[in-house]
Amino acid sequence: MNTAIHTLIKQWKQAVVAKDIDKIVSFYADDIIAFDAVSALQFKGKLAYRAHWQACMEVCPGPGVFDFHELHIVAADNSAFAHWLAHCGGTGPDGVLKTCWMRVTVGYQRVDGQWKVVHEHWSAPFDMATGVALFDLKP
Repeated sequence: MNTAIHTLIKQWKQAVVAKDIDKIVSFYADDIIAFDAVSALQFKGKLAYRAHWQACMEVCPGPGVFDFHELHIVAADNSAFAHWLAHCGGTGPDGVLKTCWMRVTVGYQRVDGQWKVVHEHWSAPFDMATGVALFDLKP
């Protein structure tokens, strides 16, 4: 099971690096619920999350960074979850590369015999006193 999920994560990561929106969203269940760290409290459904991925790619049209650290997978017959730290970011239209560390948790479920992402959560810690996100923390 862990091997199948690890392969799925690797293929999804390759799609993100290639900025292949259709391939990225092919890993998601139609009814995915996603808690991304950017722009909305939650995204409900593949179409809403696809639009979000498209917007993210437009903000960072240049080369990107998408490295995973401390990947941990727990899998059973029909469900699994994984979590990791992601160093991610991209080059904006101004040519400046901006990156940060994020926390990621993903839930997987077998849907019609195929593993699909049914829940995805990206977050960054923040300072409670100031409300400022702590993007410069490192593992």
